[in-house]
Amino acid sequence: MALLVFAILIFLAPSSNAYWPPSPGYWPSSKVRSLSFHKGFRNLWGPQHQRLDQSTLSIWLDRTTGSGFKSVRPFRSGYFGASIKLQPGYTAGVITAFYLSNNEAHPGFHDEVDIEFLGTTFGKPYVLQTNVYIRGSGDGKIIGREMKFNLWFDPTKDFHHYAILWSPKEIIFLVDDVPIRRYPRKSSATFPVRPMWLYGSIWDASSWATEDGKYKADYKYQPFVAKYTNFKASGCSAFAPRWCRPASASPYPSGGLTSQQYGAMSFVQRHHMVYNYCQDSKRDHRLTPECWG
Repeated sequence: MALLVFAILIFLAPSSNAYWPPSPGYWPSSKVRSLSFHKGFRNLWGPQHQRLDQSTLSIWLDRTTGSGFKSVRPFRSGYFGASIKLQPGYTAGVITAFYLSNNEAHPGFHDEVDIEFLGTTFGKPYVLQTNVYIRGSGDGKIIGREMKFNLWFDPTKDFHHYAILWSPKEIIFLVDDVPIRRYPRKSSATFPVRPMWLYGSIWDASSWATEDGKYKADYKYQPFVAKYTNFKASGCSAFAPRWCRPASASPYPSGGLTSQQYGAMSFVQRHHMVYNYCQDSKRDHRLTPECWG
């Protein structure tokens, strides 16, 4: 009887790949040529905490400072990706980010599109946070549009590709070419339309990063290191002619996702999404009208 029960449990148990998303059927990262770091980017801060080895850039945070980099050109649309490997162990309070922003051009009134890895404690998974800011600031008036995910793999074991596709009509976040979030343009008031630069950084956000600030950065585990490679930044720069065609996340030149891509995205949101600002009853959704319909 015991053997029969054991066999039934084995049969019913989910396979190790049960929560891996289905194939999206299209891989936009393969359509964009990789860019060398020196050709596309420059150091923004913390140059002593930044090292380029072959094609892999390491940036790190210790108790003295973190580090960041910025694209040479601003863009008004495009595909922006990088393969990133995170540090294992205790990383609470530490943010590893890859994002678009025009904060330096419009201080206190900027747009931003974020991929952020929220540091974690021993035995807990990293949270990937996606966010969109529209003409906001960091002074308490900012309106976040966060969606958070627990990934279907360990991002500390190997490099995985994370990307933002920004076109005039939508923003799509992708992980290993799987769409995880689509943010459509419903009005000019809720969508970034001004040129932005591409950034990467690692920094201390102990006040909010891990379980709303419950766990802080602990510098006995320093340095905290993030590695970036396979940079991709292709699209219409701020200076491109009007006929420049924005990048597409799908085989459709006009943009939009295929039904197979929508299916993969729906799977990820069903099984891996852990927070959606539109579903947060504590939020004032008069400030986020894109959630209404």
